[in-house]
Order: sequence, then structure tokens, then C-alpha cells
Amino acid sequence: MTTQNEPRIEQAAQGAPGAVFDGLARLVYGAETYAEVYQAICDAALRLVDGCDHASLTLAERGDLVTAAATDETARVIDHIEREEGEGPCVDAISEEAAQLDTDLTDGTPWPALRERVLAETPVRSTAGFRIMVDDRKVGALNLFGDAPGSLDERSVDQAAVLAAFASVALRSAADHEQARTLREGLRSNREIGKAVGLMMAFHKVDDEEAFDILRRASQEMNVKLSEVARQVVEHHNQRPRP
Repeated sequence: MTTQNEPRIEQAAQGAPGAVFDGLARLVYGAETYAEVYQAICDAALRLVDGCDHASLTLAERGDLVTAAATDETARVIDHIEREEGEGPCVDAISEEAAQLDTDLTDGTPWPALRERVLAETPVRSTAGFRIMVDDRKVGALNLFGDAPGSLDERSVDQAAVLAAFASVALRSAADHEQARTLREGLRSNREIGKAVGLMMAFHKVDDEEAFDILRRASQEMNVKLSEVARQVVEHHNQRPRP
């Protein structure tokens, strides 16, 4: 299933590094959902980081790690393995300040359980993880994977560090955007509820508390949000024929 935003996401992740970051910045400020931002960051990693064949973005939510976005199924599989085994560059990157890098999984690794399964279940032979911070909070990690031994190296780390820093800024911006949207929706809902209360007061000849209680009971009986009940009351009033 595709969305109208997917072409913009693809465009943001193409071209020279400067163009990619410019496209990502525009996407962040215009995105309607976090998912768009997450996916664009992963897609950009394939074009900005030498040796990166797969990428994912993992977030820590209520003590659990979840894959917020990934370039493909291989990246998702490795994220799942890390969660099951409790070890890997993503797990360590979230808790450690330094980037986590294993250039060649075929030649030993700090994560033996991960190594065994990755070599058996995926084509990946090189992996790296980078912590993402938002307002001094460790919110997740950017995870990169290469199919050839040594494909991810120190140069890759330098490139990915820049993208991870951008990701931190992008998530902060997305959070601000979401808070502003939520505030606008809350204000709009409050205005609708206020209008509906006024209509109920006039129609039923009751005070504001009784009018609000009428709306609240209707919301519970209909199993519909109070703001939606208010919107329908106001809409019905506006559609009445005028004398």
C-alpha cells in the first residue's frame, strides 16, 4: 500500500549529501506523521553511509525496543534478533555514548549470540549502531548493516554519526510539530464543546453544568468521544433551516 507522501520520502533520500539533508529537513517540517520521518532517515542512510546495505531505526518505548522503521526485511529481522538475544549494536548504542561497530562478524564479535544467528539467517556481515538523543533522553538507535565483511568501517562511522545527529534533531522537531498539532486539535475540540454546551443550555433551558452532563451522557451511551458528540450537535444546529 502506498501513500501520497511516499514520493516525497523517496526524493528526500536521493542525490548528493547536501541535497539529501535539505530534502530531509523539508520533510521533517512538513511531515504529517512520525512514520514518514523515521522512514526517510532509514532510506537516507543507504545513500549517505558508505557500505550500508540495510538500515533501521529502533526506539525505546516503555522499556521495550520497537522497530520504528526499516529499509527492508533483513534490517527488521536483525532488530528482532537483537531484542530476543538482548545484545547487539542497537542495544549497546542506546546505553553507551560511543558508536558500536563490528566491521566483520565472521571474525569474532562482542555479541556472540547475535553473530551466530545473523550469519545463519541473513546476508549481513558488518554492523553498526548509533545512539539517538532527544532533550538528553536516550530515545533509540540508528542501526546500519553491510552485506560484505568490512563494508562498514571508520569512514562509515563518521558519515553515520552526522546522520544520527540529524535524526536527533529531526525527532525533536517532529515532537514539537506533534505537540503543536495536538494543541490545535484540543483548542478546536474545546470550542466545539463550548458551542454545544451553549446550544444545550438554550434548547433545554438548563445551566452550563447540566448542559455539559447531557453531552457527557450522550458520549458514554453512544461510545463516541465527547468532542465528536459536540461537533455533531453544532453541525445539526447549523443545518437547520433558517426562518
